[in-house]
Amino acid sequence: MDKVKLYVGMVLLAGTITLSGQSSAYKQVIEAFQDSYINEATGDLQTAIQDLKNIYDEDSYETNLRLGWLTYSAGQFTESYSYYNRAVTLKPYAIESRFGLIYPAAAMGNWNVVITQYNKIIEIAPGNTVAMHRLGLVHYGRKEYDQAEVLFEKVVNLYPFDYDALLMLAWTKLQQKKLREAKVLFNKALMHTPGGQSALEGLELLE
Repeated sequence: MDKVKLYVGMVLLAGTITLSGQSSAYKQVIEAFQDSYINEATGDLQTAIQDLKNIYDEDSYETNLRLGWLTYSAGQFTESYSYYNRAVTLKPYAIESRFGLIYPAAAMGNWNVVITQYNKIIEIAPGNTVAMHRLGLVHYGRKEYDQAEVLFEKVVNLYPFDYDALLMLAWTKLQQKKLREAKVLFNKALMHTPGGQSALEGLELLE
């Protein structure tokens, strides 16, 4: 019986030491994150970045995600892309890291990556109107109006009285020479925002 008690005591002691070690490690990480937030808030991005590099773990989704943002904010787009891409690899079904990856990709003019990531976000979260709208803007900017139309229509179907969605769908219809539909949509946009300059400009073009 004494041997059993001794064994149980040793197990409990080992567990306590392990938990204590884990708690200490987490405390160090949390303090590093706190320091990085403070330094970011004061505009010292390089120190904020270093705060997290000091405790960097390549298998930490959170650290890679945070470093992706900080390095992007500091204009270090290649480094940012690497951190965000690592976060995407670690949690492939997360969409926040994919939204993040789009920032440095767009800054570097890598529009194929931007389009791929928006499509993947929509695949993972089919009702994500932010991804739909932004991808629609990319296609509109590339004069790919048929693809833009599909996306903007999905957003309008989900949010029929959203000004931005109505406006972009209206402009897309105008570019496609679907003038009657464009006019209806511009007017609906003005019902939401009566002084909307872009909608007024669109109607002027239709006169």
